[in-house]
Amino acid sequence: MKNMKSFLNALPNNKEAEAYGVYPKSIFSSNQLWVMMAADEDCDYLIASGEGQEAFKGEDLGYIKAPLTHENAHVLRELFPFTKARKVLHEKRSFGLGDRLGIAGDGHLRVFDCYDAYPILAQQSIRELNLTQRTYEDVMDAATFAVFRHGFTRGFGADGDHLKTRQDIEYALGLGFTMLTLDCSDYIRNDILGLSHDQLKEDVELSDLHKDRYMKSSFDVEGSTIEFDEAELMRCELIYGKAIQYTIEIYNDYIKDRDAANFELSIDETATPTTPTQHFFVANELYEAGVKLDTMAPRFVGEFQKGVDYIGDLVAFEKDLDIHAKIARHFGYKLSIHSGSDKFSIFTLVGKYTRGNFHVKTAGTNWLEAMRVVAMKDPQLYREIHAYALSMFDTASQFYHVTTNIHRIPDLSSLSDEALPSLFTDNDARQLIHITYGYILNDKQPDGTYRFKDKLYKLWREERDTYAKALEKHIGRHLELLYQGF
Repeated sequence: MKNMKSFLNALPNNKEAEAYGVYPKSIFSSNQLWVMMAADEDCDYLIASGEGQEAFKGEDLGYIKAPLTHENAHVLRELFPFTKARKVLHEKRSFGLGDRLGIAGDGHLRVFDCYDAYPILAQQSIRELNLTQRTYEDVMDAATFAVFRHGFTRGFGADGDHLKTRQDIEYALGLGFTMLTLDCSDYIRNDILGLSHDQLKEDVELSDLHKDRYMKSSFDVEGSTIEFDEAELMRCELIYGKAIQYTIEIYNDYIKDRDAANFELSIDETATPTTPTQHFFVANELYEAGVKLDTMAPRFVGEFQKGVDYIGDLVAFEKDLDIHAKIARHFGYKLSIHSGSDKFSIFTLVGKYTRGNFHVKTAGTNWLEAMRVVAMKDPQLYREIHAYALSMFDTASQFYHVTTNIHRIPDLSSLSDEALPSLFTDNDARQLIHITYGYILNDKQPDGTYRFKDKLYKLWREERDTYAKALEKHIGRHLELLYQGF
């Protein structure tokens, strides 16, 4: 391919490009410059040929062979706007896809070729970055390269997920993240559930404004009545007062006049479910303060544990979901479902009661599918990782709310290699692998080399199509059930 431009002009179709390792959906031009992505055994890279090819930094072979670096991702975003994240929460349906490994984009995008929901391809929390030793630059670049490789031009979002501090918010927004999920859990009180009416009075004095606003009338929300008595209003103020004030400050400082990012409020990281009155109180206080939410994530009844289906009473959840969806519509934002990975028993209800207007977040299930591939393709490596995960479970479980009982997980010595992938249908085994991902990726040998990480990425590179197909099926099931509801 001495002259890439001539080569491309001579192609009758993109199939011929595949013989050269070119991803056929990744061939784009900007003015007189052609850019595409190609693969060799070890990595993907960009090829640029034509006027301005020197903008990409790489090996000059008459054309430029450019590695997938942050600098080259920036050039790609400037040339092809579809590779740059945009605000998508105003769309009816959006779906967050936490890609902890930076390799899940191909599988994710195969799903969104088939559904009109908009993907949030770049979605990570600061905790996840620390555990994977990645940066927001890495996360954004992985999304950019994925949409270019796949030729996905419809648009995608980028979520600075569960951010708590101004420093982290500025970091994400400064890199072009188009969604901010504000986690107010540090400002939410979880210690008042058992307080009596008299004890509540000792802790809070209601203002006349709040008494007039909430206690003098009831609120009709699509036929459901929201009412406040003095005790409930005091609870709302005690639990959420400081969180509301912090939300107002962050919105005014980073969102209001910038129009750069969607704004989601997370109040799901609490000890007890969000009652309808609490949801209404938080939303109304923010509305009165001029805060425009795009989505809010309350905590629903039941258990939304990591990587497993919903745990709880489905009838109670349906009733709870109904009123929360009504409140969200009343104030003009979408309901957000956090820890949405694998909640298959409730997805059709979510689609139904949100009337197809929702935001759902997944993350750890993508990691679990990657580990399922390991169990399929390299049983010995999986056995070593599983044993290590068991040794780290007590340490990891301090940071997650899970009900895992590792003693119920089958002893691997009793399982054949062919049976190992079946572990990923077992909730205890799923949660074991789910919560130990940071330790698995970061553990090192005495000589400083990674114990598992390099072997894993090599395997996932070799089996990238297997992984993409697994994600297409697994994440596709999420969307299929959500869409059945409406």
